[in-house]
Amino acid sequence: MIPASSSVAAVAERALAQLQASQLAIGAELDAQALQRCQPVAIASDFAVATLIRQPDLLSRLLADDGEAPLPVPELLADHRDQWLSLLRRYRTAESTRLVWRDVHGLDDVDATLAGTTALAEVCLRVALEALEQEFVGRHGVLRHADGSAQRLVVFALGKLGGGELNFSSDVDLVYGYEPPGDLSAVSDGPRPLSAEHYFSRLGQKLARLLDDVTVDGFCHRVDLRLRPYGNAGRVAWSFPAMEQYFQREGRDWERYAWQKARPVAGDLAAGAAFLELLRPFVYRRYLDYGALDGLRAMKAAIAAEVARKELDDDIKRGPGGIREIEFLAQALQLIRGGRDPGLRERSLQPALAALVEAGQVEARTGAQLREAYLFLRHLENRLQMFADQQTHALPVDPVTRVRIAIGMGFADWDELRAELERHRSIVREEFAALLAPRHGNRSEGVLAEYWLALPDGGDMAVLAEAGFEDAAGADSLLRDFARSPGVVALTDGTRARLDRVLPAFMEGAARSSQPALALRRLLALVHNILRRSAYLALLDEQPAALARLVRVTSQSALLAERVAVHPLLLDELLDASVAGELPGRAALIQACSEVGLQGDGSGARRARGSGDEPLAAPEARSPEDVEAVLNALNEVRQAASFRIAMAHRDHRQPAVESARQVAWLAEGVVNRVLAMATREMIAAHGRLPTTRFAVFGYGSLGGEELGFDSDLDLVFLYDTPPSAGGIDAVSDGPRPLDAARWSARLAQKLVALLEAPTRAGRLYEVDVRLRPDGAKGVLVSSLASFDAYQHERAWNWEHQALVRARPIAGDASLAADFVGVRNATLSRPREREQLRDEVSAMRARMRAELDRSRDGVFDLKQGQGGLVDLEFVLQSLVLEHAATRAGVLRRQDTHGLIGAIHDAGIIDAETRTQLQAAHEILLSRSLDCSLDRRPRRMVPDAPVERARAAIDLAAREHGLDFSRRA
Repeated sequence: MIPASSSVAAVAERALAQLQASQLAIGAELDAQALQRCQPVAIASDFAVATLIRQPDLLSRLLADDGEAPLPVPELLADHRDQWLSLLRRYRTAESTRLVWRDVHGLDDVDATLAGTTALAEVCLRVALEALEQEFVGRHGVLRHADGSAQRLVVFALGKLGGGELNFSSDVDLVYGYEPPGDLSAVSDGPRPLSAEHYFSRLGQKLARLLDDVTVDGFCHRVDLRLRPYGNAGRVAWSFPAMEQYFQREGRDWERYAWQKARPVAGDLAAGAAFLELLRPFVYRRYLDYGALDGLRAMKAAIAAEVARKELDDDIKRGPGGIREIEFLAQALQLIRGGRDPGLRERSLQPALAALVEAGQVEARTGAQLREAYLFLRHLENRLQMFADQQTHALPVDPVTRVRIAIGMGFADWDELRAELERHRSIVREEFAALLAPRHGNRSEGVLAEYWLALPDGGDMAVLAEAGFEDAAGADSLLRDFARSPGVVALTDGTRARLDRVLPAFMEGAARSSQPALALRRLLALVHNILRRSAYLALLDEQPAALARLVRVTSQSALLAERVAVHPLLLDELLDASVAGELPGRAALIQACSEVGLQGDGSGARRARGSGDEPLAAPEARSPEDVEAVLNALNEVRQAASFRIAMAHRDHRQPAVESARQVAWLAEGVVNRVLAMATREMIAAHGRLPTTRFAVFGYGSLGGEELGFDSDLDLVFLYDTPPSAGGIDAVSDGPRPLDAARWSARLAQKLVALLEAPTRAGRLYEVDVRLRPDGAKGVLVSSLASFDAYQHERAWNWEHQALVRARPIAGDASLAADFVGVRNATLSRPREREQLRDEVSAMRARMRAELDRSRDGVFDLKQGQGGLVDLEFVLQSLVLEHAATRAGVLRRQDTHGLIGAIHDAGIIDAETRTQLQAAHEILLSRSLDCSLDRRPRRMVPDAPVERARAAIDLAAREHGLDFSRRA
């Protein structure tokens, strides 16, 4: 139906008449249905109508299948060089018209149109390059690698083509690169030889002209080569080493921004992908890159200045609330966080926005609004460019054109379209304005700042006393020594400016803490360690919340202060998105460890923010075989996760039982990952033992899921080879074969060595293996059969107590199940009650005599009367006493769960269960507090602790246990 607007109706009628005439000229005719099908295209695109008139056969194809199938790709034959320009241009206009047809009829959404335009550009690039390469071979020969294989140019697409979201009539941003030949002085082997630089530069120039030159058939693609190093002043094609050196020495923030979207699209794609992987550390810093904020602010300011300087209100790309602002918003956040979160390294905008939402960097509602605005703006951008095949982003001035665009997009008139446009732009403007907001306040002001800026020779220590430092002389001495230190003296002006803003805030925070001198000493140690890493100073300078949290952490926890000082990467964890909310579950922690070193493609797990089983982000190691790199990366995962758990405990965001359980799960994940490494090394050196099963079991706090922040791991190792598979005679199938016992022993030794290995990131864990059968005198790894026999024939009662908290944590699942069977059978043996109680009481009494450090009203939380170990002994005694008749007590190893299981078995009443679980929570919480502050686990008991002790003492007495008597 012809639209109501008479002017638009007239345009449509003229276009339809021209189409009919072109069809009649080739002996065809459009019926009424065909004319109706052509009408929306006639309204929306003069370009499409002109193409269909010049290529009348194309219209019949579109009417037949609605342009579902892409058009055949032209073949550029060497003996028809004069046809190349025409073939490419006619193909590009025809295929573009097919995209217009599908877009106007609603057959393709915006994403499909952008993908189609991208694919069209890639096809033209590929076809043109291959044709030119054949021409170059005949004239100049080929350049060869050291192995004799031919070299090819690599065409990198940046901008929207690189992101796979090219708009309809956009230019294409290209950079040419190549691998250097084996011999740098080599030339091509043809009749007119060229060096690599001249060969590929000439090839690239010819490629640009073949696509870009305007002829009677128009153009194919406008080519922009200005994003190469040094822009128009630089060489046209760059060798990879030269390009890498340029980015290392000269690369600027805007180039990092531009290369985020880089993608090889023609030529040697594999070499291009390898180079981009090499370039990734330039684009995405390994840490949270707050150091880039000044550069990004400058880019944002330039965008805002251009908008203010030029009249761009009608420019939907560069104007306020336009496409460029959405792109900048997403890419800036990607640049800052993409180094630590591989999931954010998306080239395309919509997946990038989705990843930012998932990572908690953009609110879900904001992400949805920005995506909706982006799709609307890109749809409108395409329609503006489809109208006359012009690279325009400006809204039309002509009233008739305005109405045609509005009607084509489904609006009643131009005012309705403009209102919808302004709604989207206002949302984008608001978010863009909030991005990279200036720092709140000027931390350089105030008396503490004046004092610091006057150091090392000036400054009045009375300022420190007034600020709250009791030992002002001591604080003054620390600060003067710090100001004179070589690290501070050698700072660049920019880094010194950041330090001058940050340090007074540190001083102020330390002065307000409960122990100002201690907090100041810890903070200065931290700052000393990060002086050479300006990005961390930038993080604290840019994130006041992170700085304030750091001051609280360091003043309240010696352990966390030490860890941050040694591992500044943990500063990342101080950001709100990293520490707020619930923590990951067991599966997420184990998965995060399991993926370390296996993320070479950058598709690693994303940092979890909730309590579900989303995985934490795992830093990338160089390769699975690089043991040191994997251990370093694994330690970073462990440090980051345990730091977050410690913060949650310190902030009272979860019960102590949950924190200790999460630390144990984290250790379980580490052991599983290291066991995989050790197994791989054993297989490489000695071959496989496919019939031998091996497993690792956690005892003590690890087995009981009650691990402290600085606890070691109690581990026991078992293996088993069925007699049918050779039993003790089975040997591995490698170059240096070992029997099952020695293979398993070496695997256990390697596992322990890797866990305890000193690396740049520190040791993973200290390991204690003395709880194995026969203790230090026994073999490191026992067979399942010998372990079973030992438990039934020689094990002491205290070893059965230890078995109560034992559980499988890594290795063969079937062997783990068999261990559980041995454990349950051992613990279920009938026992003489009085003898059991006497033995348990005597053992606990001996331990107290040797280990209890309670003195002069100070209570030992772990070993003291009514402490954590007393509670463990009570529960272990009850399990051993009742397991033969009440199997339910065997299902749990953790203290909290054991109390519940013992209650469910009818051994204790509900009130006792509640009292013991509360006692356990309070004592464990105070114990973790001591660990976090590097204090001995001793304290003057307050009322809650006294209640906890009393509940445990009462439970012991009620069940016939006397831990104070001597054996």
